[in-house]
Amino acid sequence: MNLPNRLTVSRFVLTAAFLAALFTQFRFNTTVALVLFVAAGITDWMDGAIARRRNLITNFGTLLDPLADKILTCCAFIALIGRGGILAWMAALIVSRELAITGLRLMAASKNVVLAAEGWGKHKTIWQMITIIAVLVQVSYGDWGVIGRAIFGWELFGRAWVAQFATFSLWLTMALTFFSGLYYLWRNRQLYLSDM
Repeated sequence: MNLPNRLTVSRFVLTAAFLAALFTQFRFNTTVALVLFVAAGITDWMDGAIARRRNLITNFGTLLDPLADKILTCCAFIALIGRGGILAWMAALIVSRELAITGLRLMAASKNVVLAAEGWGKHKTIWQMITIIAVLVQVSYGDWGVIGRAIFGWELFGRAWVAQFATFSLWLTMALTFFSGLYYLWRNRQLYLSDM
């Protein structure tokens, strides 16, 4: 197994560790979850960069990399419902989109077609990760003492700026998630319309 694929597989392990930290009650557990999530996000960037630079792109990586991203982000959005402004319907829309695209990829794979990630999908994934990080910062910065409150608790329009940013990024993520999913389904419509 090459290095990019190992990094992709490591994201599954980091996802489990992230969830364990988030749901286990101990001091700074949300901060530990934040660090683990950021580490997982870095592996997402590294595996793609290394695969392209060293020409190590494989079907395994092409299929598993987006799946690892989806599992990481879907688990995070579900886990953060009610913690920082992520509503259940928002998480449901995000998970539904990811399941639909994964189903399309599986259908394509059954026809020996590998569907790589699209540009809009990559932007969506980046903003999903930014949003999750913003929400994790929002729920944990109060534990960081005076410095954390001074940096992230600074008020903008009556709310901490990180809360304002988390709200903005969440709505942008919702729009990108919805429209990138529609675009992907439309662009690859011949895969499912041919079976009707």
